[in-house]
Amino acid sequence: MEGRIHSVETSGMVDGPGIRYVIFTQGCLLRCQYCHNPDTWDRKKGNAVTVESLIEDIKKYLPYMKHSGGGVTVSGGEPLLQLDFLYALFKECKKLGIHTTIDSSGGCYSVNPTFQKKLKQVLEVTDLFLLDLKHADEEKHKTLTGVTNKHIKEFASLLSKEDVPVWIRHVLVPGYTDEEQDLRKLGEFIGTLDNVEKIEVLPYHKMGVYKWREMGLQYELENVNSPSEEEVIEAKQLLTAER
Repeated sequence: MEGRIHSVETSGMVDGPGIRYVIFTQGCLLRCQYCHNPDTWDRKKGNAVTVESLIEDIKKYLPYMKHSGGGVTVSGGEPLLQLDFLYALFKECKKLGIHTTIDSSGGCYSVNPTFQKKLKQVLEVTDLFLLDLKHADEEKHKTLTGVTNKHIKEFASLLSKEDVPVWIRHVLVPGYTDEEQDLRKLGEFIGTLDNVEKIEVLPYHKMGVYKWREMGLQYELENVNSPSEEEVIEAKQLLTAER
């Protein structure tokens, strides 16, 4: 079984608990205006990598994972575009007692029976989801990402129904995702979910702007600055008000 991979980080510290082996998959359906990995969008690019070769490399880092309570995280891009690969990889991880995490926007969620069947298999070998909720307002979500958020909310509700542990992530972009009414609305939705273990507010940054330039893309948020620490704290308070 092969997956299409953009890159690997062997000592990740922010994509789940402990020290993590992070696999960035290739391909994404969203076009977030603040994306710091636009080079992962094209599903045809990246490198084809086998599950077997990844597992052999992952084994080198087992002591660090075990000692820190870490594991393997598959990020992106959008991991759920490669459900067969995810299932094959995580099934092997479970044989080694490795904690498994998916970092997803839920942007490719579908009620298609085939997708649902494969997703159910993946959920059985997944310990944690890092779920990126971009915006509560549908029209603002479309402007920000290029797609609606209806199916993303459906996906979040499904994870709650299936009792899959979730960490909610929200990128705070001044002028785009930081309005009080929008944060309260998003917090209300999060309050309907029964499986949320943690809520993270991630401050917007420009570390990926150089990739946009290298790809010849126009970066629309050039004049947007990172939020202050106080603004991040206030946003988290609004998101957690209903919990």
